[in-house]
Parts: sequence; structure tokens; C-alpha cells
Amino acid sequence: MPRPLWSGAISFGLVTVPCKLETATERHDVSLRQVHMEDGGRIRYRKTCEIDGKIVREDEIGKGYEVSKDTVIPITDEDLAGMPLPTAKAIEIVAFIPADQVDPVQYGAGSYYLTADGPVAAKPYVLLRRALGRNDKVAVAKFALRGRERLGLLRPLEDALLLSGLHWADEIRSSEELAPPETELTDDEVTGALALMDTMTVGSLADLDVTDHYTEALHEVIEAKAEHREPAPVAGEAAPTAPVVDLMAALEQSVADARERRGEGPAGGGEATVHQMPKPKKAAARKSTAKKAPAKKTAAKKTTRRKTA
Repeated sequence: MPRPLWSGAISFGLVTVPCKLETATERHDVSLRQVHMEDGGRIRYRKTCEIDGKIVREDEIGKGYEVSKDTVIPITDEDLAGMPLPTAKAIEIVAFIPADQVDPVQYGAGSYYLTADGPVAAKPYVLLRRALGRNDKVAVAKFALRGRERLGLLRPLEDALLLSGLHWADEIRSSEELAPPETELTDDEVTGALALMDTMTVGSLADLDVTDHYTEALHEVIEAKAEHREPAPVAGEAAPTAPVVDLMAALEQSVADARERRGEGPAGGGEATVHQMPKPKKAAARKSTAKKAPAKKTAAKKTTRRKTA
């Protein structure tokens, strides 16, 4: 069982809940080492001082803030210890908000289980968990971990309390510089997108049957090399072979494919319809003369490619 990352208490008004903080997730990634391709030897990294070139030990390494390329301000442990950090030993609940008012982009700073620290903590722990579960609200909390103050959300998860770390507001980039220009869409295109969403809707993440095929394939490669054999082929989804040129046709075909994967027939029991691309304008066909003949062939190829898509 992993060791707790932190021990302290939840501060809920005048109620104190002694607790410990433990990681809520675990990684199953395959760790690959850097090796010398010629003889398979491990590649090691040594920490050296760029001034005298000497290798330094961990106890000789401190912290510093780089003001410029040639100027670094040293920051000692004593400097950090003297800073005000009221949440060092307490998770301070500062407010309660509706759960749906948190934008998912703010998540991503770690998830942790809070466990009651001792029999005395059990009652206030369960009280807080049940109260949060009944009013569909989450607790906004401030806490300190690894030498810095953080923002988080405290909420019940089954029989435990989960603390999800949040990004501070100034850590989230504005989307204005990344958004595409205004684009006109038809009602049929929006309706087609909604139909596809309805076809692909499930009740929850637990209803999805998803597998990390990449990690499975990597394990097979490692095992095959250890056994001096060729890895078994791994089936995967085929990537699109051509760009989408007709949005309505792509939406209608996607709905039909999604229904087929679910074992459902097309809507209305008939064949799925595919929106046809408009035919080239007659004006283009009227352009004759031997000099323009190659242009006609190019246009015909483009039309065929669109119908295929």
C-alpha cells in the first residue's frame, strides 16, 4: 500500500477532520530506458556544475531563480520556510459551489483520496461526505503540497472523499487566439451532428468498453523480443484514407456506421442516404479549345474524388 503524501486536517468551519492524503490514480505506462545501441549499456545522467565541470551530490544542490542568462538568485530552504503557508497542515474549505459550475479545463493538477486519520476522525469525515452527497455541491479548498499552495475541489466518491487539484485561473490560456473564424452552417448540418451525438451517447464512462491498445501492443513487442520471435499483429481501427469534402455525407455515413456497430438498423428501416455533392457548373464545361483540355481532365478527377469520399 502506498505511503500517504501528506497528513493534516480538513478545516470545515469549526469542524476539524484529521486526515491523510493518498494518490487516487496509478500509472500503467511501460517505462523505456535509454541504452547504447552498440552494446545495450544503460545511459546515465550525471549532475555537473557548468562553472567548474565537477559532478555534484544531491546535498550540494540548492534552488535558484534565473533572472537572466548570467544571473541566478539563490533561494534557500530557510527562505521558503519563512513564507506564510497557512494550508501547510490543513485543507481549508473556503466555499461551496454547484458541481456543474466547474469548467473541466480547470482539472488536471492531480487527484487524491482523503482518508480519516484515526477513529476520532471517522464521524466528522462521514458527516462531511454525506452532506456533500446530498446537496450536489462541491467544496472549494486550498491546500499545500510539495512546497506550494494549490486550489482543489473536495467531493464524495462512493464511500470516500476525493480531492481534485485545480489549475489557478491565471494558468489557463485564453481560447480567443486559437478559435477559428466565424463559419456558416446549415440547419441540416447541425441536425446531422446532433443525430450522430445521439447515436454515440452512453449513460456514463463505465458503459464504455475501451482498451489501451497501444500499451497492449508495446507489451507484445517486448515479450516477442525477449522470446526472439516476431510480435503478433495487433488489430486496430483503420485511419481515414481521404479528407472529408462533403460534411453532410460524412455525418450521415457516421450515423449509419454508429448504428451498425450497435447492431441497429438504419433509421426508418431503410437504406442510409448519402448527400451527393453538387455537380460542376455548366460554365466550366463550356470552356473548350485544345489549350483548355487538360483543365477539364483535372476537374473531372476532382469530382470523382469527391463522390468517392
